[in-house]
Formats: sequence, C-alpha cells, structure tokens
Amino acid sequence: MTTIAARTTAITPNRSEAPWPDHEYVRGWGVFGLPFDSGHILALRVFPDNPFAPYATVWHRDPTGKWSIFVDGPRFDIACPRYYAKACDVVAHAKITLTWTEPSTLRVTLDDPKLDWTVTASQSRTLRTLNAMGGAMPLWTWRPKLLIKARQALAHSLGMGRLELAGEMPSGHHGLLMPQRMFYINESRATLDGADLGNPTRLADNPDIGGVPLPARGVMAIGQAMWRITDREEYERMRAETALQRR
Repeated sequence: MTTIAARTTAITPNRSEAPWPDHEYVRGWGVFGLPFDSGHILALRVFPDNPFAPYATVWHRDPTGKWSIFVDGPRFDIACPRYYAKACDVVAHAKITLTWTEPSTLRVTLDDPKLDWTVTASQSRTLRTLNAMGGAMPLWTWRPKLLIKARQALAHSLGMGRLELAGEMPSGHHGLLMPQRMFYINESRATLDGADLGNPTRLADNPDIGGVPLPARGVMAIGQAMWRITDREEYERMRAETALQRR
C-alpha cells in the first residue's frame, strides 16, 4: 500500500502550465484546515508544481479571527497570498521545514513565529474507497457544476461542513479546488511561540478566509487547484520573471 508520505514526496518540483486553457494551476498537498479547541486554526499548503516556482505556506488564524500566511518561497505574489492576501492581517516570509517522521505522521516547523506542529493522518474504510475512486476520476469530471455540488455534498456527509470547492477568492480570481485524496486528522499537537494550541476539534460552522470556507474538521488533502487567469499580461510577466530567478 502506498503511504501518505510516499504520495506527497512523489510530487516533484515543476514549472508547468495548467491542463485547462486560460487557467493558473497548482498541484501538491497540505492540511486543508485544522481547527483546535483553543480557537486557533492552522493550515498548510505545499505546491511544488505550478507555473512559477515551488513554495510552501503555513496559514494561522488566531482566536480573534485574524489570519496570517507565512511563505517559504521566492515571492508572495506567486504563492497563496496571490489569492488570499486581501483577507490577511499578516503576510510574511518564513522558513518552513517538513519532515515525515512516520508514513502518516508529519512534523511542520516554522522559524518565525516559532511553530512546532505534528499531524497524523488516517483513512476510514469509507474514505479509503472514495480516495481510490477520486484518484481514478478524469479531469473533465471537475467541469460540470452538478458533479462539483455532488463532491461538496459528499464532503458534508463526511463531517467537513459546508465546503465550497468552486468560487471567488479574495483576490477576485475564480478558483476550483480539486482534492483527489483526503485524510482525516484526528491527532495533532502544536505549539506557537511556546503556547500549546490544544486539541483538534470539529466546529459547528466552517471557518473561512475572506469568505472561502475551510473544513469544519481537520483534513489533509492531495490534489490540485486552478484559477481562471484574470490578467494575461501579468501572468506572462510573472512566468518570465520567475524563470529568470531560477537561473
């Protein structure tokens, strides 16, 4: 059986174009969202394959509702802040270290602020079956609105709340999140600047960032996402600038 660690580390860095015309694209994995009973929320995005440059980000929402995104990558405007910065109080660079200590256990550390975060992912029998199906579904099945709604309803039945896989980002980009495999996170510990964030929990209402809902319970996902290009000239300029930075 292929492990979660093996599946994630098999995604190699690549500057690739989206499989759909007129779209931006990322492929990778991360923690879709993880609420803690202290009121904090953490998320992780690791996108080695995209049109610009590999990057990883850690998202944090404090109990007052303020969002921060920390970027390990060459620049903010090619990473998650490209789409979500308008919903954040803090966007900053940081060193993110990812270590699979077990086949299903990931340790995430951040240098500033000091974060030490461990998550263990798992599959129920139902989720294992759905993941096998999701990994085999062709890309075109993400275009019909009825099939997107069916996936959202399925996520709701799995305890993830009111997810919206398609919609407008805070930046104005219209995006489509396409998780192909998902895993529950029931075990996690995290300290942020020495403070223990508590235990994973399931929320009655989905948390959101700039109106984009995250799961009501902890979920790790492997998959891809696409956003319609809003400014072709800007997109091509970013492609050219990031190509030069890699030389």
